[in-house]
Amino acid sequence: METIKSTLAELVRVYETAVSTLRADIAAFIKNGTPPPPERRESRAWSYPELRIAYAGVERGTFYGRSFGRLNETGVYVTTITRPRLFADYIEEQLALLHEDYEVEITVGPSAQEIPFPYVLDGVGMGSVTPQELAAHFPTTELAMIGDEIADGVFRQSSEEPLPLALFDGLRTDFSLARLQHYTGTSVEHCQRYILFTNYHRYVDEFVDWAGQQIGTDGYTALSGAGGLYLDSPVDNARERLSDTAWRRHQMPAYHLIRPDKSGITLVNIGVGPSNAKTITDHLAVIRPEVWLMIGHCGGLREGQRIGDYVLAHAYLRDDHVLDPVLPPEIPLPAIAEVQQALASAAETVSGEGGANLKKRMRTGTVVTTDDRNWELRYTESAHRFSLSRAIGIDMESATISAQGYRFRVPYGTLLCVSDKPIHGELKLPGQANRFYEEAIASHLKIGLQACDLLRAEGEKLHSRKLRAFNEPPFR
Repeated sequence: METIKSTLAELVRVYETAVSTLRADIAAFIKNGTPPPPERRESRAWSYPELRIAYAGVERGTFYGRSFGRLNETGVYVTTITRPRLFADYIEEQLALLHEDYEVEITVGPSAQEIPFPYVLDGVGMGSVTPQELAAHFPTTELAMIGDEIADGVFRQSSEEPLPLALFDGLRTDFSLARLQHYTGTSVEHCQRYILFTNYHRYVDEFVDWAGQQIGTDGYTALSGAGGLYLDSPVDNARERLSDTAWRRHQMPAYHLIRPDKSGITLVNIGVGPSNAKTITDHLAVIRPEVWLMIGHCGGLREGQRIGDYVLAHAYLRDDHVLDPVLPPEIPLPAIAEVQQALASAAETVSGEGGANLKKRMRTGTVVTTDDRNWELRYTESAHRFSLSRAIGIDMESATISAQGYRFRVPYGTLLCVSDKPIHGELKLPGQANRFYEEAIASHLKIGLQACDLLRAEGEKLHSRKLRAFNEPPFR
């Protein structure tokens, strides 16, 4: 462990020295037009730290049942790291697994990958200098260098190149951390690793009220949210502290019930549609969540369903199309057994019903996710396909979130609540919707929260080998 502690310390030193140097050089340029010293790039003074692991093939007794933390071939594994203090717990966990099971040499040094200047501008006023002028002298964001080739398994590698150590490097991670803060209206330091997604603001009200009462219990220390919400002592009716302008200023507001080890719960109101679902999961993936769950509304497709019934997705008909180029719809998304069991168990506990009685309230089966909010207007064309799929519910986000979980190796699951039955003439009218909201939202959210508690207890067993590719990086 001493080796790992010293590795973390060196990552912090290299990164913070690079950031400090880059900020100082930018500040000097802004103040008096002084260009940076020409040796900065040659000496890699502005570069991310590189974490390098050399493995010659000697095992200490590998734990073969684990889905991550494995070195499948000899060689050198490399990644660049940003914000090492933010990711310290994760890096330490991953390195400890490798160090325990393999004889490895771990080294840290400046990489060839430079930190783009937009990621270090906090606290540095630009004055009258334009971004274009800064880009002429300092490293900038090159989109050609940022991508998901490792996660998607399409990276090209010669025999002389090192192997990837992690799914995301420093550039890709910084890109997403900046976007997360923009979209959610909250600090990335507050993001937790158990994530709930919803598509209605009323779930936010319920979550914030519940979370406000949890502060100081069960390891929870604070509640943070979009619009400047921050509570570090328990309160009732915390929803009264919510900002009325958060939704207008932030596209997908987030609310975090914080534990110091990041094992708390984050709720994100992603709004409607697969584009939003893809956007937020693209960026949340870099914080390496333990699980993410969709807890939202759907249209019921079966005559026997009632408003307020639950739909536990075991499979998806992917008509969202937003991921087709990187994850074709014919690729199956396996149900994660631990997640399914947790959601079913939580539904039984919260509803107080089990066995046949629970089955009256909760159907399991296929959920259709569509990118057409007005799919009802093409009923003749779509109904036969829905029938062939044996679908029981339809929404606009669930399959996208699960597909992104599959793609980025984040365990996923979906429990929806039937808000209308458009095929059967029960449309979502204002009066009916309000009664449904009042009766169903609180218990539905409680199921998601209880499921998070159950999944937290699973530990590393939650990370199924179903999510691992043939050429998998060692880091989870």
